[in-house]
Formats: sequence, C-alpha cells, structure tokens
Amino acid sequence: MGRRFCCFGAPRSREKKNGHRTKSDSGVGAVVGLLQAPKNVRLFSYNELKSATRNFHPTNRIGRGGFGVVYKGTLRDETQVAIKSLSAESKQGTNEFLTEIDMVSNIRHPNLVQLMGCCVEGTNRILVYEYLENNSLENALLGPKNKRIALDWPKRAAICVGTAHGLAFLHEEAEPHIVHRDIKASNVLLDKDLAPKIGDFGLAKLFPNNVTHISTRVAGTMGYLAPEYALLGQLTKKADIYSFGVLVLEIISGRSGSKSVWELDMHTLLEWAWKLRDEDRLLDIVDRELVGYSEEEVLRFIKVALFCTQGTSNQRPSMKQVVEMLSDEIGLDVGSLIQPGVVKDRDQIPGNPSGSSRGVWRQKGDRLANAASPITSTRNMNSSTMSMVEVEPR
Repeated sequence: MGRRFCCFGAPRSREKKNGHRTKSDSGVGAVVGLLQAPKNVRLFSYNELKSATRNFHPTNRIGRGGFGVVYKGTLRDETQVAIKSLSAESKQGTNEFLTEIDMVSNIRHPNLVQLMGCCVEGTNRILVYEYLENNSLENALLGPKNKRIALDWPKRAAICVGTAHGLAFLHEEAEPHIVHRDIKASNVLLDKDLAPKIGDFGLAKLFPNNVTHISTRVAGTMGYLAPEYALLGQLTKKADIYSFGVLVLEIISGRSGSKSVWELDMHTLLEWAWKLRDEDRLLDIVDRELVGYSEEEVLRFIKVALFCTQGTSNQRPSMKQVVEMLSDEIGLDVGSLIQPGVVKDRDQIPGNPSGSSRGVWRQKGDRLANAASPITSTRNMNSSTMSMVEVEPR
C-alpha cells in the first residue's frame, strides 16, 4: 500500500534507505508512492501523451496557468483530453502536485473538472483531465473578440448557479471539505453545452470539519483575494466565497475583476460595484452587450455578489446559502452591508511610480493604508499583468 501524504506539507512518513531518510518531496519516488494508492487514477506514459499532443505542438495549446501549459490531446482510443504539463520553473512543487492528484481523483460532481490520470516520468509531471470544448470562462467572456462566445443572460445565470453548486459541494459535501483558493474565470471551464466546471486544484487546501481557519502563506490572484486572507493569512471557506462574488460581477459586467476599470478613476470592478451600490445605480454594471434580460433577476445576482464580498467575513453567506439566494426570488437588502477594502497592484494606483509590483491596501474613498503590506507578485502567464500573488502571513 502506498504512503499516505498530507496536503498541508510534507508526507506523514518517510522511508529509510541505507540508514538515512530520503527526501520525500524531491521527485518521482514521492509521486509514485502516492499513486500506488488511488485506484481511479490512470497512469499515462510520457510517449503516449507526447503522441496525443503531436509532440506538444503549439497549435494544440489551449491555455496557460500559473503552473504550466495546457494542451488538447487525442488518445489512441480517440478520447479527447486536456493535458496540463507543469513547467520546470513552476512554483507548484511536488506537494502541490500531489495535492491536486489526491483531491481531484477522489471527488465527483457535475460542476467539477474530472481528472482522468497523470504521468510521472523523469522530471515530467503531467495531469490529464477531461476535455471541455469551450475552454475557460475567461476566454469565452473576457478573451480576444475572436475567441469570445455570445453569452446571453440565461447562459450567464446558469454559469453562476452551476459554479456555485460546484463550490458548495467542495465546501460542504466533499470529505474532508476543500477550500479551492483560486476561484476565478480562468479556472471555470465550459463544456459543449456551456455548463461550468471548476478546475485547477493546485492551490487547494483540505479543511477538516473541526477546523475554523488555517493560517497559511497566501496564494491566489490579485483582484479575487479576500482582504482578511490577504493581510492576515487566515484561510476560511469565506475566502472562496469572496472570490466567487467577484466572479459573479465579472459574468454580469463582462469586465475583468483583476484589472482596473480605467475610465472610472482606476477603480477595480469590485470597487466600482460598491460605488454603484452607494449611488443606487447597480444596474449600470451590466454588460452593454446584454439585451432582453430580467432586470429584477440580474439585480438579485449583483446583490448576491455584494453579500459574498462584504468586508466582514463572518457575515458572508455560506455557499449553500448562496445557491439558495441565486435560485430563489427573495428580497436582499444591501444597504447595511460593509464594504470591503481591496488588495490591488501598486501600479494601478494613480501617481504611483510604474514598475512596482508591491501591493497596497485600498479602502473606501480612495484612502490608502498599509502600503508596506508584504505582498509580492508573480507574473500570470496569461497576460503581461501582475496577477498571481503570495503574501507572508503576519
């Protein structure tokens, strides 16, 4: 029976060799040790995946993430798959790789991407997922015009609700519960019917029932980070719920939550939404390309997003409650909600010297505080903007 691994750090046990302990997170041995246990993970050879992608040809590239490149592949039995080849420079070490395999192989839900198998040969670490025809929500909604998909309001609403169902399953039904830590448009994939599926569990954390929060090094994407998590390093399920709220605003507005709304005094999408709340103009956030929608229903979804992103984390709803709020025609009063502060790139602040990758804490009214917050950024491979962030907990 294979060794058991802990998703919060190094493996629980280490083998001895010639009287010495071996490094358990240094390579193939650690991964293979894990893969002896799960029965529902298929091991692929490197040559098989190389053939499926035509030697990882650039024309088969369908996406990039913080940890590697994703290729479309066709197996020998004609099954189409998405093949995530982790980069040699990837910050995702063996522990994160093991986490993604162990977690995703043991969960099944219509709104979660299915892991089909993996490959570990030499320095190669590759994950094989089900192929989803319409790529990511980011491409469909926020990508180049030639890659976008026309999404009317019923489709956008269904994506919101489906993603909420997947996240509710991770938080409340998976055993142990799982906090994703990187909910964003690029990690929501769309199948041929535009049904959403949450993917990329490389940053996820297991969350046992008796744990209220985890103090951890922060990792996620600028624009989606809950303030209490970004500044204190205290992770709870409410961090995912905050990110989901930003995602809902993106889906409704057709704008990126991780970039400034340039024409509106450099506000982020979230800041803009709360500003519109204060001015009683919430429907102004709706994508201009949306026509023929129910204003009442769209307004309810916007209000749910505000409930999810309010500054006091324990006042945010659970994902089960979010599903109910999105699905039921209930009255939602957002007037008394507490507006959050926003963590953003320093170079997005007017008057800040360009080229700085340090982060700042921006409060309501453009008052800046905690400008020396120890935030460092790493470059998101999808764009030239600085978006992946890590924060040292206090």
